[in-house]
Amino acid sequence: MSDPISIIRGTNDKPVSSRALADVFSRSTDLKGHLFIGYPIIGTSEGRHPIDALWVSAEKGIIIFDLIEGTKPGDYGFRQDDSANKLEARLKPHRELMRRRDLIVPIHTISFAPGVCEPDKYVKDVYPLANVDTLMQALEDFEWQSKEEDSYEAALSALQSISTIRKSRTKRNVTRDDSRGAKLKRLEDSIATLDNLQSKAVLETVEGVQRIRGLAGSGKTIVLALKAAYLHAQHPEWRIAVTFNTRSLKGQFRRLINNFSLEQTGEEPDWDNLRIVNAWGAPGGGERDGIYHEFCRAHDVEYLDFRSAKSVFGQGKEFAGVCERAIGQIREQRAIYDAVLVDEAQDFSPAFLRLCYELLDDHKRLVYAYDELQNLAGESLPSPEEIFGTKADGSPKVQFERSARDEPRRDIVLEKCYRNSRPVLVTAHSLGFGIYRDPPRAGWTGLVQMFDHTQLWEEIGYQRKDGELKAGSSVTLCRTEESSPNFLEDHSPIDDLVQFIPFENEQSQAEWLVDAIRKNIECDELRHDDIVVINPDPLTTRQKVGPVRRRLLEMGINSHLAGVDTDPDVFFQPDAASVTFTGIFRAKGNEAGMVYILNAQDCQSSAWNLASIRNRLFTAITRSKAWVRVLGVGSGMIQLMSEYDKLKGRNFELHFTYPTKEQRQQLQIVHRDMSAEERKRLRSREQNLVDLITDLESGSVHPEDLDEGLRAKLEELLIRKNG
Repeated sequence: MSDPISIIRGTNDKPVSSRALADVFSRSTDLKGHLFIGYPIIGTSEGRHPIDALWVSAEKGIIIFDLIEGTKPGDYGFRQDDSANKLEARLKPHRELMRRRDLIVPIHTISFAPGVCEPDKYVKDVYPLANVDTLMQALEDFEWQSKEEDSYEAALSALQSISTIRKSRTKRNVTRDDSRGAKLKRLEDSIATLDNLQSKAVLETVEGVQRIRGLAGSGKTIVLALKAAYLHAQHPEWRIAVTFNTRSLKGQFRRLINNFSLEQTGEEPDWDNLRIVNAWGAPGGGERDGIYHEFCRAHDVEYLDFRSAKSVFGQGKEFAGVCERAIGQIREQRAIYDAVLVDEAQDFSPAFLRLCYELLDDHKRLVYAYDELQNLAGESLPSPEEIFGTKADGSPKVQFERSARDEPRRDIVLEKCYRNSRPVLVTAHSLGFGIYRDPPRAGWTGLVQMFDHTQLWEEIGYQRKDGELKAGSSVTLCRTEESSPNFLEDHSPIDDLVQFIPFENEQSQAEWLVDAIRKNIECDELRHDDIVVINPDPLTTRQKVGPVRRRLLEMGINSHLAGVDTDPDVFFQPDAASVTFTGIFRAKGNEAGMVYILNAQDCQSSAWNLASIRNRLFTAITRSKAWVRVLGVGSGMIQLMSEYDKLKGRNFELHFTYPTKEQRQQLQIVHRDMSAEERKRLRSREQNLVDLITDLESGSVHPEDLDEGLRAKLEELLIRKNG
């Protein structure tokens, strides 16, 4: 039995007839299959050829719609022939759709002109023409004779293969079927094309703001890149900007967009109209430009560089501050883009999204993608009503109400994770939240942080196995085959997918790592760019990875420190056969087959900023698309291993008591971020308290010696905290 009709609302230059066609299909209970509007785009020797709309039906085959705006059909017969010939040429390379020299799926054509009152007056030869009233009857005339088994699914798959998104950066040569290189090749081949939900997310286009949410590895960056390329292919005259937080993503965006353009249109993008730009930017033009700098230039407001912003707004508030200030200084809005797409929106303040919004024309085509878990603490972006504010009448500028069945979605959730296997992903979540962390002395829980909204767990692909998912209740959560496909973990035993390895000192850790990398390259058939080594603490990375890199060089294995030995926009160096070493911030947005994480013991032993430190470990683990090795030194690493062993013993299920609102607030206080100055001040206060207690215990100071008001206040605070 075929599925009900699925309508994928892309974009084209025929909005009235597109809407009318979607309305006809959405009202019908008899039509099945998939209706694509504004897709596919076919590359030809004459340039791009967009198909107005296309219906794939198990009963009728493929139906191309020539959409007509207005009341003049024109030479619609020629347009039907031209589109059919070009689509046939596009499908013929798919061998599963061919029998000898012929396509096994029929291609029909019809012109749809909702503005033409009497289409029969214009009909010529065998070219059907219909309006809203006659379309259903005209479609009845199409049929699929001699249909072969699985041919509908094969045709749909060929058309939905929007882009081969996960091809290796360079060709992979393997000689043994059981090597890591061979396993990685099979894994990459399995996820080389978008699934149906991702394809739909690429094509669905709205007038206004659109939000894309999903886990690390769910394809947000890929969907955003291909959406930018799709919009550019359909509307090459538009000025489109793609921006992001992690500079090393720039090369990935350029590669994905270029691949899509070549595959779909046969042409490279016009990079003057489709711009991949940094968020902040600086004077100098070209690669130095950025969204904030462009905003300041367009509106003639003062631009602040990072150093100036830090002195004005303080550490950690630099970019939010300059964006707020720039928006507040504009006298008249000047639109310079038709569409802006923002990746890693969780790393930006709402002010930056508002700044992007102000750069757009009246259509306000802003697409922003973010990961609720990249900062696990649940401090996700505010609602669109809060971010974008209200109109003069008090109504929200942006709302994500539930879309009707025939409308493109404004709020898209990508639930399926295609990077991390179930054991890898659940390990990252377990350690990030401290699910199986032993409670500290006199503590009530080992949890480090928790979502404020319980439904987030289900939105990211977990299901409740036992208990209740509500504050104060015990719950057990697990991932499903739907959200974590088995093929991501079936290639290797669990004990090979994830390993925690303790060492007595950093020297033995370095020696083990050097030998493991050598074995990966010489024996496992992994390439240099299959390997990433991450030191979670960005302040110590250069120092900590130095001994490992020196020893690798002595063995003839090249390596580089991303963003230090390379351009800031470069992460991998596949042409140079070089292993990537990195701190956590440059690692974001990138992935590798084998990920090594150094000095993980800090995630257990640190007394400060524990939530942020655990977030770094979460991000590091989720860079792996196959294997991950978590390395660490001393007792802190042993305790971290204990957490992992408990998780593994529960078959990678998360069992915990969901903290109440008050308990979550307490966690946020206990594990909050503290600057170096704040930590120094706290240490000083602690030492003063230690000295006072020592003096009181020794009798050199008596309680009565203290100011009576101070003593009373101290007693009151202690009673309140313990009460």
